Amino acid sequence: MSANTTAETDLIKLYSSRILALAADIPRTERLEHPDATVKKRSPLCGSTVTVDLALQDGRVSDFGQDVKACALGQAAASVVGAAIIGCTPEQLAQARDALRAMLKEDGPTPPAPFDGLEVLRPAAAYKNRHASIMLALDAATEAAEEIAAARSA
Repeated sequence: MSANTTAETDLIKLYSSRILALAADIPRTERLEHPDATVKKRSPLCGSTVTVDLALQDGRVSDFGQDVKACALGQAAASVVGAAIIGCTPEQLAQARDALRAMLKEDGPTPPAPFDGLEVLRPAAAYKNRHASIMLALDAATEAAEEIAAARSA
């Protein structure tokens, strides 16, 4: 087998049926009418974008909406985030973001529950050009939570 064929086979494995199923069924894709913060993130490498609307009440995510224009890997990550985010604290979002980054870049542990579904993206660690797209939803959600906290403490 040529190196090119091996790379193609590996890429096909990367887009597993579980990743494609997550990408096809992203929860919370309705934008919020009155979010506490909105953050748009873009991956310059592939052009993927995710816009999130976040609402916090009593220190926890009370509502969340997202507009996802990303590759299947970014969509799968957004799917896991959308399913897990309600009820989380800003600290949990930051921990999940940092753990996902470490999982992709350093073969770190799977992000903690309720974001442990991101484990499905571990095979993408070998594809550095996909990392930014995978990080978009959690990066944007964490930044939105930080903006809300800053505005409320000002």
